[in-house]
Amino acid sequence: MLRASLLTRCTFPAAGTRVACAVSGGADSTALLALAVAAGLDVTAVHVDHGLRPGSAHEADVVRANAERLGAAFRAERVQVADGPNLEARAREARYAILPPGALTGHTADDQAETVLLNLLRGAALPGLAAMRPGPTKPLLALRRADTVELCTALALPAINDPSN
Repeated sequence: MLRASLLTRCTFPAAGTRVACAVSGGADSTALLALAVAAGLDVTAVHVDHGLRPGSAHEADVVRANAERLGAAFRAERVQVADGPNLEARAREARYAILPPGALTGHTADDQAETVLLNLLRGAALPGLAAMRPGPTKPLLALRRADTVELCTALALPAINDPSN
């Protein structure tokens, strides 16, 4: 029931479409995986290990198990994060470089609000305050983080808590 209710607020492509879902193992991306499968998509979960935290390689095992349980394919990738300032931006750049074009991400309304607030704090001009646009690559933008956590709990899907996120 919860899954069906959440699906009505998502913007997934048509059933049968082959998609790659970027799945870190957190609640948002794990819910993305579960909802994409429930939407009838042909899903491959792609986990990218940046090697930035001890035990990060174990996270791929969690994502693999969740993908198998949900009936999705799985692929693990490892990237090197370039040296320099702004670790988060460098990690994001490395991740997007390895993900297939059009990969779906688990960004939620909470991420949307955080992006706008961070851009405001950084002194962004009006274009920098624009929010992420809903669409097939960001199908969860109408959901809240509490929704993704609730779905993972309801489906008994383990989700990784990343303290740096």
